[in-house]
Amino acid sequence: MEGAGERRRAGIRRGLPFGVAVFAISISFGVLAHPLLGAVAPIVMSVVVFSGSAQFGALAVLLAGGSAGAAIAAGVLLNARYLAMGIALAPSLRGRALSRAAFAMPLVDASWAAASRRDGTFDPWYLVGVSIPQYVGWVLGTVVGVLIGSHLGDPEALGLDALFPAFFIVLLHEEARGRRRLASSAGGAGIALVLTPLVPAGLPILAAAAAAVAASRMRA
Repeated sequence: MEGAGERRRAGIRRGLPFGVAVFAISISFGVLAHPLLGAVAPIVMSVVVFSGSAQFGALAVLLAGGSAGAAIAAGVLLNARYLAMGIALAPSLRGRALSRAAFAMPLVDASWAAASRRDGTFDPWYLVGVSIPQYVGWVLGTVVGVLIGSHLGDPEALGLDALFPAFFIVLLHEEARGRRRLASSAGGAGIALVLTPLVPAGLPILAAAAAAVAASRMRA
């Protein structure tokens, strides 16, 4: 059986393409955040938060004239999906509570999906490995966006705005295989689609995640 180090290195190799993708996405974040937040805050935010959806969501609130509290609330709601991911991951973790909790830090969408063993369990160290290139790419991309953003122009003109949804479509293609997974994906998408125009940002994702968790418990 492979050790933790070997599984982590295998995860790093798997995560390299994701790292390239998030590097490009985070450039657009740096470009958009720099005029509003300055040079330091966007980089610190990427280092500490490391969540594209939450960071873009918070930035959208600030750009619209919202308060810092509203921006933080939007980010928290958008990241609420990690509650469902954490519940799914928890049975695969071993050790003391603090060491188990540490695996929440590298938990991101692509890593969670890649670490799935397709039988309801996960490889935690593989998850860590997949996250490493993404973290490096996210922080470096933000730095690039902040430093040379004024020379890049509008991110939409370069097509960088299309990378974020494309990234999640790739994840969906990897994860949604089999009737149950397809049904769960379709159900979650339907819930999010219906609620998006009706409730604040983040709540549709939270409701879709909660429904998926409830459905998995019912099947169990």
